[in-house]
Amino acid sequence: VTDAADFDAFVAAAEARFGRIDVLINNAGVMPLAPLAALKRDEWKRMIDVNIHGVLNGIAAVLPRFVGQKSGHVVNVASVAAHMVMPTAAVYCATKHAVRAITEGLRQEHDEIRTTLISPGVVATELGHDITDPDVAAALRGWRQKSLTPDAIARAIRYALEQPDGVDINEVIVRPTAADM
Repeated sequence: VTDAADFDAFVAAAEARFGRIDVLINNAGVMPLAPLAALKRDEWKRMIDVNIHGVLNGIAAVLPRFVGQKSGHVVNVASVAAHMVMPTAAVYCATKHAVRAITEGLRQEHDEIRTTLISPGVVATELGHDITDPDVAAALRGWRQKSLTPDAIARAIRYALEQPDGVDINEVIVRPTAADM
């Protein structure tokens, strides 16, 4: 997702195979959490590249098509971190706040294009397995005790996509019932 040319080629191949593009789901992300004082600049850069530039690359690949066909739906999967800031997660939260702002900006600029921000809490996936700080990794293992399934997020996305003409589900926050995140 960080290579714009690769993303453009992927979208062109999908369009060639299926005839048109109606939906983009931006769901790539990385989360190498650590305190800011750890100065993990390479991890910060990677998070910004994947979590923000990847979303922008996806939008750039489909936007001319959506504008031309006067329809389309961009679903950006962010995180509950788009709605809060947590210690050890400042840069990650910043990237997710950016995705939220980008999604809202796209909505405001294009009446004919639907936009949805899905903000999951902790989901049982490999996200966060690249955390190098041992204390943060241990905390994440604790949070994962009350995780959502990937299927729960897929169902939230499907709900947004299945709405009738004239209805745009802009934001969905999905958390486990027994957890704060």
